[in-house]
Amino acid sequence: MKKYSLSEAEDLLIGNRGTKVREAYEVQLKLGMMGDLIRNAREKKNMTQEELGEKIGVRKAQISRLENSNGNMRLDTILKIFDALEAQVNFSVSI
Repeated sequence: MKKYSLSEAEDLLIGNRGTKVREAYEVQLKLGMMGDLIRNAREKKNMTQEELGEKIGVRKAQISRLENSNGNMRLDTILKIFDALEAQVNFSVSI
């Protein structure tokens, strides 16, 4: 039985980097991670989705969509959420 590295398995199962399918997968993966970060921060503050939504001026449904990675996430909305949760945000870009 042949063994594969994670990157080899991703290439075989999802597609090579640079393809539309792989790009869509990578974006969805990052959105999922962001949704998890929002949910975890909100729960640590013992805040409901409705309370967070009221604090930043959106409906509970939008908070739910963001946490479940259903829909586009605007950077300004993400920053408002983390500001409302008094969470420190750090960005890192590697090239």
